[in-house]
Amino acid sequence: MKSENSTEQTASSRMNPKVDEFIRREEKWQEEFKKLRMIVLDCGLTEELKWGNPCYLFEGTNVVLIHGFKDYCALLFIKGSLLHDTQGLLVQQTENVQAGRQIRFTNVQEIVEMETILKEYIHEAIEVEKAGLKVDYKKNIEFSIPEELQHKFDEIPDLKTAFEALTPGRQRAYVLYFSQPKQSKTRESRIEKSMQRILEGKGLND
Repeated sequence: MKSENSTEQTASSRMNPKVDEFIRREEKWQEEFKKLRMIVLDCGLTEELKWGNPCYLFEGTNVVLIHGFKDYCALLFIKGSLLHDTQGLLVQQTENVQAGRQIRFTNVQEIVEMETILKEYIHEAIEVEKAGLKVDYKKNIEFSIPEELQHKFDEIPDLKTAFEALTPGRQRAYVLYFSQPKQSKTRESRIEKSMQRILEGKGLND
């Protein structure tokens, strides 16, 4: 059985300096992010900074994201809809989010108490990737995703993941902006110019 010190040493060896800086700048959820980070790293995932948030990968595939909001912080499981959710913890942000699911926290003590359960969920998410399971995406009816944007989602899965991680209002603003031009070429141009903002977790007017 690993000692607490060896666990911390193993996790710290996988720490990404970009995430160090991200957590240093965080004001509201710093302690919560630190604890979530150690839990996720102890599960053997690779740490990167994606879409402006700490993101954890298994063999190059995004598994879980740490992010903070006004009233809560959360672990976002990229393919959370495929997890069994034995504890009934997973939250679907909006009905338009098809794959991602959150586990939400309002203080670090909640995270400490749930550490064992969180690791079970993370390990299940890793098994989903090992098994090559895919989310069966249904067309987003309310937003009516432009065909050009859907093509980009197919080409760049990270773009779709980043888009789904945005708030509903930001998603809607992008879709309206992309859909306005009559010419497909203009729609494609708008999407191309906005891709980096979406990947950084930013809204159209942020």
